[in-house]
Amino acid sequence: MVEHDRPRTPVWRAIASALLGDITEGRYGPGDKLPTEATLAARFGVNRHTVRHALSDLVKAGFVRTRRGSGAFVAAAPATYPIGQRVRFHENLLAAGRIPRKRVLQIEIRAGTMGEADALRIVAGKNVCAYHGLSLADGLPVAVFESVFPLERLEGIDGALGETSSVTDALRRVGILDYTRAATRLTAVLADATQALHLQVREGDPLLRTTSVNIDGAGVPVEYGRTWFSGDRVTLTFEA
Repeated sequence: MVEHDRPRTPVWRAIASALLGDITEGRYGPGDKLPTEATLAARFGVNRHTVRHALSDLVKAGFVRTRRGSGAFVAAAPATYPIGQRVRFHENLLAAGRIPRKRVLQIEIRAGTMGEADALRIVAGKNVCAYHGLSLADGLPVAVFESVFPLERLEGIDGALGETSSVTDALRRVGILDYTRAATRLTAVLADATQALHLQVREGDPLLRTTSVNIDGAGVPVEYGRTWFSGDRVTLTFEA
């Protein structure tokens, strides 16, 4: 039996991935100058045009900046984002030295799906509030998300979300003063066309999807969320 040829990763993309790995591991930090195109070409055994293509890709992703006559410099390393019981987007990125921002894409009232109803412990078909948004770090999109809330249990959550992009603030406005994460599931997926557009990546690029349930102090679910992180812009860490 003859095996079908598998698509091969372009060499320039493999070089970009290797350089991003160097940045992520701290070999080069923000502000550091990267080796010259000639040095990188010798390291990877390619011509300078291929190296230039790889660097251009990192520039578009926001990790590298170039200065005419001076070379290429590290602009930013992937943001570290801890996953634990107390997950707060704003606080976590501030602690990592990044500037967080959220952009509201849509807030809608609709019937909950079977999966959402099961996660939120509501009757299937009951209305939920779905909040679609984009998370940014230092102005660079790092994740798209959908947070689903039980509308009957959290009356007014839709209005609260319309006034503030912060889930924590919105929950506080409807009486949930604190919440914790009960469960998180992590899955590797590929970006679809819409996700690629929002995250400024290519369709089919790797994403990390987290699926989670947040509960109030009594253990009652208040949020069911799915977040798609750009695989090369965020390093997820797990805390006990």
